[in-house]
Amino acid sequence: MFEKRVTIFEKRDKAAWRQIREILKAGGLKGVRAGHYSREDVTVGGCGAKLDPRDFGKNGKIDREIYWVKVPEKDREEALRLLSEKGVIPEVDETLDLTAPERAELRLKKRQE
Repeated sequence: MFEKRVTIFEKRDKAAWRQIREILKAGGLKGVRAGHYSREDVTVGGCGAKLDPRDFGKNGKIDREIYWVKVPEKDREEALRLLSEKGVIPEVDETLDLTAPERAELRLKKRQE
């Protein structure tokens, strides 16, 4: 009932998230959990509607959700094997917890290397 799960995917990539979910489902793994959340604060857009003004540009709403997939710890290797057979490499984006200036500093360091 209560089993430890490990995160195999956490990133802002909806297409990869859907693909990973489909592969794990087709592989018959049980206990896989998947979801998404928003880490950004919503800017109040007037009249308390909590509309994000950035979503009203010419390209429409921007997807800022962070997508995740967790599998039971005992099935981690099997999940990674299923994904590698299909050529999918799951990622956990370590920079999601960083603030914008910290991410910019990290990108600058990588460019200098």
